[in-house]
Amino acid sequence: MSFVLGITGGIASGKSTVVKIFAERQFPIVDGDLIARKVVEPKTPGLAALIDTFGPAILQADGRLDRKKLGDLVFHDEQKRQQLNHVLDPFIRKEITQQTMAAKSLSNLVIVDIPLLYEGRYEELMDAVAVVYVTPEYQLERLMKRNLLSQSDAQKRIDSQMSLEMKKKKAEIIFDNCGSLEYLRKQVIDWLIKNQFVS
Repeated sequence: MSFVLGITGGIASGKSTVVKIFAERQFPIVDGDLIARKVVEPKTPGLAALIDTFGPAILQADGRLDRKKLGDLVFHDEQKRQQLNHVLDPFIRKEITQQTMAAKSLSNLVIVDIPLLYEGRYEELMDAVAVVYVTPEYQLERLMKRNLLSQSDAQKRIDSQMSLEMKKKKAEIIFDNCGSLEYLRKQVIDWLIKNQFVS
């Protein structure tokens, strides 16, 4: 039986670092961000659905999606953001499900990396969910530094997601990323050993 572990967090919480630790041990990764990009490539039904919803102004001259334009359009408008999620969800969900099923035949543990896992109700596809947690102060500081954002812009992005505190309450597993990389790595390895995925 293959075990499917969903990994989520908040923006700048260190989720990618945790996923990398699993990848280093050769566990297959289903990457929600990559899939979200794949389903809106030129000539895909996903991109066609976006154009139907938001109009051709969201395209670059070469017919590719202009992510910045779309981002600016939905970031400050809750209704449009929900519309975007609603339009793309069936395409993303189908691809995530297919990739997860394929990976289950290759490994006893499959990692599914989805930033908005709870927001998209993907927990029902998982055997367990791990949240990569940092305190709100850490999260704000990291995001400002990483994306060179002002405090208010960074806070807006954080507020557009479900809070890490809420995700932490829902999760079966918490990886605490308030310390060093070594401390984070140790938590992941300890979990793998405890659950007999590595010896």
